[in-house]
Amino acid sequence: MPPASLLLVELHRSSSFPTTISSLTSGFASGSAAPGRMAVASQDAVKQLSVLLDQADETLKRTFQGYPTATLVRFLNAREWNVAKAHKMLVDCLNWRTENRIDDILTKPIIPSELYRGVRDSQLVGLSGYSKEGLPVFAIGAGLSSFDKASVNYYVQSHIQINEYRDRVILPAATKKYHRYIGTCIKVLDTTGLKLSALGHIKLLTLIATIDDLNYPEKTQTYYVVNAPYVFSACWKVVKPLLQERTRRKVQVLQGCGRDELLKVMDYNSLPHFCLQECYKTAASHACYSLDHSFHQELYNYMKQQALGLERAELLKHRSSRADTPGADTDRTKLVKVKIGDQAGLACSLSSIQIMRHERAIP
Repeated sequence: MPPASLLLVELHRSSSFPTTISSLTSGFASGSAAPGRMAVASQDAVKQLSVLLDQADETLKRTFQGYPTATLVRFLNAREWNVAKAHKMLVDCLNWRTENRIDDILTKPIIPSELYRGVRDSQLVGLSGYSKEGLPVFAIGAGLSSFDKASVNYYVQSHIQINEYRDRVILPAATKKYHRYIGTCIKVLDTTGLKLSALGHIKLLTLIATIDDLNYPEKTQTYYVVNAPYVFSACWKVVKPLLQERTRRKVQVLQGCGRDELLKVMDYNSLPHFCLQECYKTAASHACYSLDHSFHQELYNYMKQQALGLERAELLKHRSSRADTPGADTDRTKLVKVKIGDQAGLACSLSSIQIMRHERAIP
């Protein structure tokens, strides 16, 4: 079974709405050069990076993420269009994916379901809808996330799984629906209930921010902060230095619940529940970050199906290898000892994941 990332490459190649370098680099390259010269320079940078990547190990290229041109542009933009730095960042990312088996992470659902529900109840994130341009809108309960129902490893695992599901399923589906390439999302952060004690989670939040900065660059178009309490300024002073400048430029703090401003970029039905003042209390129990919401139900069912498919593939592979071995024990109970998702033997528990392995170490 080929990695999901390769399937996305094939989707790109067979698509009726191919992505061009000029459309992807529009607005990315900075400088005082004329638009035509910037476009040529951007295309040259993409070609140079593509040539360098062709020299990479085959195992790295097999984990190449999604749409090839778009991925090259994202990493170039993340490194101010410096080809050498973008190449190092991309190779480091591909090594991170290979060493930590990120291509397989959606075959490792967090079980039992009660544990996963605990993660969802304390790491508040979900899909509330789509912008008018078709970008997925993710709602994040930044102020009320307690991160106290599971170990750090599970919160990191869940974050990466949502990232991968977004890139492998949500964004390609949006691209197909809107008949144009969609490779970024919008995030709305609700800071209701934020307290200074939230800084106690700074290590976990730093790990997650570093994962996104180094391995999922330029996947978020804008971060909208709403319902900011008076302590937000103090918390922001601590968090802001941990973010790269390109990320800080994307943060917009809106007045109140931000509804009027957000309605300029998304329809009413896509507003997160915490932006609906008149029905906040009644809507809270049906928040998009609840495990009972359709997004999380679809995500969890997708992971269970992927796990079952992997288990069946391992069974067939083991049967085939033992059938070719004279005198092999054919007792079915001894054929396969793989237990997908077994908490004791979870292959991708992320307990040893190298999150800050390159370029940027945060104390």
